[in-house]
Amino acid sequence: MQIIDLENENLRALNATLQAQSADTNQQEWEIVNPRGSHAIAVGLDAPIDVTVKGSTGYYCAGMNKQANIHICGSAGPGVAENMMSGSVLIDGDASQYAGATGHGGLLVIKGNASSRCGISMKGIDIVVHGNVGHMSAFMGQSGTLVVCGDAGDALGDSLYEAQLFVRGSVKSLGADCIEKEMRAEHLTLLQDLLDKAGSDAKPKQFKRYGSARELYHFKPDNAY
Repeated sequence: MQIIDLENENLRALNATLQAQSADTNQQEWEIVNPRGSHAIAVGLDAPIDVTVKGSTGYYCAGMNKQANIHICGSAGPGVAENMMSGSVLIDGDASQYAGATGHGGLLVIKGNASSRCGISMKGIDIVVHGNVGHMSAFMGQSGTLVVCGDAGDALGDSLYEAQLFVRGSVKSLGADCIEKEMRAEHLTLLQDLLDKAGSDAKPKQFKRYGSARELYHFKPDNAY
C-alpha cells in the first residue's frame, strides 16, 4: 500500500506519480489521505491500480480515468469521473453537478445522491446512483446506462439519443423526446448485473425504463418556422 498525504505532498506530483504507473506495475494499491476537497485528484490515470481517497474531493476527481479503480470515501465535487473511459469510480457520499459527464465507458457508482446533469452527454458509461438525481440528468445521453434507485428531477433524458435510463422512484418530468418504454427480459438482466456490481439490493422489477422516442433524429421543415 502506497500512502500519500496531501497535507505534505504536492497535488501535481501526486497525479504525475499515479499517471506514470504502467500496466505491469507492482504498486497496485494507493491511498490518498487529507484530500481537503482538492480539485482534480487522480485524473488521467491509465493503469489497473486501486486508488482510495480518504475524504471528500473538489472538481473533476477521477476525470479521464482509464483502467483504474478509484474509491472516494466521502463526497465529490462537480465533474467527478468526467470523460471516463474504463475502470470504476465508487463514491460513498454524494456527487455534485454533471457526474460522469461525457463518459465513454467504465462504471460510476454513487452511494448517495447526484445533483443536476448527472450523465450529461454520456457516451457509453454505466452510472448507478443509489439515491436521487437532479434535473437534466442524461441530457443528450448518446449511449450507456443510467440507473437511479431513488427519484429523478425535471427533464430527465432531454434530447436523448440511445442511452438507457432506469428509475425506481418517481420522475418529476421527462425531457424532450424521452418516453417510458417497455421493460423486457434483456433489460431486467442488464439491470440486475449493474445493481449487483453497484452493491444495491434493489430489484429490477421495481424500475421503469426510459429511452428516446427518436422524434428528434430527422429534420422536420415544420420545426424551422
